Amino acid sequence: MTEPVKGPAGYFPSIEKKYGRPIDDWEALIRSSPLTRHMELVSWLKTEHGLGHGHANALVAHTLAENSGK
Repeated sequence: MTEPVKGPAGYFPSIEKKYGRPIDDWEALIRSSPLTRHMELVSWLKTEHGLGHGHANALVAHTLAENSGK
């Protein structure tokens, strides 16, 4: 039996289902933004793309961690 996904990636199935876009699309959108700070990106996803706070936070946290190599 596989371990359940923990951390921000645990939100990914519900994000894809609710918003109809794959995670790769969201990550590309975050990377293409001129914004760089975590909460700026979260607010931007919420206001411009209609994401809920938890979903936006998970996407930003995961994307920024990937970008920093963590």
